[in-house]
Amino acid sequence: MGTLWYNGTIYTMEQEGSIVEAVFTEKGTIVDSGELTFLEGNHNSSIERRVDLKGAVMFPGFVDSHMHLIGHGETLTRLDLANMMSKQEVLDAIKIKVSEVERGSWIIGEGWNENLWENPVVLTKEELDQVAPNHPVLLKRVCRHAMVVNSLALENANINTSTPNPLGGLIEKDNEGSLNGLLKDKAQDLMVEALPEISSEYIEKALASAVEDCWKYGLVGGHTEDLSYYGNFHKTYQAFQKIIGESGKKFRAHLLVHHEVIEDWKEDGHHFLGGTDFVEFGAMKIFADGALGGRTALLSHPYADDSTTNGMAIHSDEKLFELVEKARLYGMPIAVHTIGDLAFEKMLHAVTKFPTEEGRRDRFIHAQILRAELIEKIKNLPLVLDIQPRFVPSDFPWVTDRIGNENMDWNYAWKTLLGEGIHCAGGSDAPIEPINPLLGIHAAVTRTNPLDPKRVVYNPDQRLSMYEAISLFTKGSAFACHHEHDRGLIKKGFDADFTILEEDPFKGEPDKLLEPLVKMTVVDDTIVYEK
Repeated sequence: MGTLWYNGTIYTMEQEGSIVEAVFTEKGTIVDSGELTFLEGNHNSSIERRVDLKGAVMFPGFVDSHMHLIGHGETLTRLDLANMMSKQEVLDAIKIKVSEVERGSWIIGEGWNENLWENPVVLTKEELDQVAPNHPVLLKRVCRHAMVVNSLALENANINTSTPNPLGGLIEKDNEGSLNGLLKDKAQDLMVEALPEISSEYIEKALASAVEDCWKYGLVGGHTEDLSYYGNFHKTYQAFQKIIGESGKKFRAHLLVHHEVIEDWKEDGHHFLGGTDFVEFGAMKIFADGALGGRTALLSHPYADDSTTNGMAIHSDEKLFELVEKARLYGMPIAVHTIGDLAFEKMLHAVTKFPTEEGRRDRFIHAQILRAELIEKIKNLPLVLDIQPRFVPSDFPWVTDRIGNENMDWNYAWKTLLGEGIHCAGGSDAPIEPINPLLGIHAAVTRTNPLDPKRVVYNPDQRLSMYEAISLFTKGSAFACHHEHDRGLIKKGFDADFTILEEDPFKGEPDKLLEPLVKMTVVDDTIVYEK
């Protein structure tokens, strides 16, 4: 027995403007779609439930193609610094936290971003020491490629001026050679190892909170990278099995497998796309470089605002080759973090030397900083670019000063990429950006920052159409995880996952996407959220 969905605008996303009157679903699958009277006549004896959309707008379920699901859940419980507009506001929040917790306990904050501050000077350990002298403090930057800690935290991690920089990381010092509390990229691992052990209960609570929050924003699933950050592979994977599997919180979790836990994964007998309908394994995750905020994204030229550096390679070329070769040995494509154009180029060499199996696709994540010749080289490769449209309002205008205007022609060039026939998927990189996919769609369509009173349009020629932008989070995400045959469209035989909005984004101004439009989220024919 199944469900009839009707009395709304139902976009199939097969082609632009393609709509149907009704959809009939059964046992988690779309059985049929078309005219209402036809479905009622054809499936009358099987219709057990009718869902009147009451004029709402149905899409294939939105899926975030790049996120950190547990990390997003952590932001819902930790000190949230993401929207703080000054250094003093951050320090004041820490003061309040100090008054609420026991002496000596860790204070952990998420999401500070000095580019939002009128005076964009980063925090230092001395400033943290003043407000929290008796608590170890760890504050993650919004990009998660840098953190700032206080003196007590450094002591806990046994980090001092003699500690060498780890490969792919930087322990920053001031002009006098003293530690300033900033740890970048792989140097952060030294601090993470000093944190108290994370319990299974903590992981499960964060994961459950994250899934419920995703539902509110219309997300039916996400491609997430969490498996190497919370103690060990088994503990984290078991949390996914328990929360999404056993407890019935339906969510399509596609798990990227970080190379640091790949041996545990392999020893347990897992394989690419193995798992269940709700918790499955994806590509092997690799980091090739850092982020633009801390000038650790690897560029082919010096930073325009700091000519002493062109960024940081996380691995040597030889190590990258070794990792890609291992992925192929295990029958896996790769999903690699590449923000800078030189990092992108290095990974291009690696996947050319060790191509993926026929029928499988690699994915380069972020791909913000490119060059014309790099775009030309990838056009015929089995490759998906995993982009985050929300980076445009977050990174402009300061990114132009950082990269140099003369180097910006092919950066954040989403329209160019699609025009060249390159497959793209849309994500948020939450908790780095807001989890709400409508904000990502808005950014792709408008190229503006909603908080900017002038509403400057950055690279207007790179604006996407509404259909192109929504496709990133439907068809694009499905293609990126090899599910183009059963997800991303409203079509016979596809999964019954839907995102239902109160208003039609194809009609009226794009700014309506900034409003809370989600009316209903449906996963596997089950209404998991209703406004």
